[in-house]
Amino acid sequence: MAFLSSNIFHPKLTILFLLIHLHVAFPDGSTHLHFYMHDVLTGPNTTAVKVVPPGSDPTALTFGGIFVIDDPLTKGPDMSSGLVGQAQGTYIVASQSEPALLMTMNILFVDGEFNGAIGRDAILAPVRELPVVGGTGKFRKACGYLLIKTYTFNVTSGNAVLEVDVYVEDRK
Repeated sequence: MAFLSSNIFHPKLTILFLLIHLHVAFPDGSTHLHFYMHDVLTGPNTTAVKVVPPGSDPTALTFGGIFVIDDPLTKGPDMSSGLVGQAQGTYIVASQSEPALLMTMNILFVDGEFNGAIGRDAILAPVRELPVVGGTGKFRKACGYLLIKTYTFNVTSGNAVLEVDVYVEDRK
């Protein structure tokens, strides 16, 4: 669950999303991670850019606004507390009645036991692994992963054929 700091309501301040700092392993095999995500809309080290609708105020959280992010993830709330990774993706202001965001992002851990990515398709890598986190019909509540390999890629047109292997566990 994400908690938004009160800074989100002030358009000139940095938005700081507080997310999951410690690694906790549970007997059922699940894992809990805790870290801080710094979403900086202004200043010299901007990590979020408003791309739609463009306008004079790059920080305004108005309905329909789309932001692209490459936000640092740290151990503590201070930027100098130690980098653990990056959050790369987008968020969209998806409500007309309140500040509410639809967030889609990849999480890239840079060190330690969890070094790697969640949901990232690094298209130049020979094999990429992405998560399966649900589905519909027969795949309702499914979990697993998929492996993607580039079969062909045309540099001029940008067209590609990808080979995909999906491994799904049914969690009924």
